[in-house]
Amino acid sequence: MMIDPPIEELKKIAGNEYVLANVLAKRAKILEKDMPEYIEASQEKAISIAARELYSGKLEIKKPDDLGE
Repeated sequence: MMIDPPIEELKKIAGNEYVLANVLAKRAKILEKDMPEYIEASQEKAISIAARELYSGKLEIKKPDDLGE
């Protein structure tokens, strides 16, 4: 069984699995709160949608280095 998007590729984008889990969880919560109709229509879980957004480049991770801190 192939996972799409691949977890290893998502970890490369995020930097590590802890950042990945945090970013995807936060985005999934936003999707559940702001777009419940979209989630229901897609028949996917919010976390899967968030993972696809990250993989496709629609979701960007801001690291402290990027914020000028």
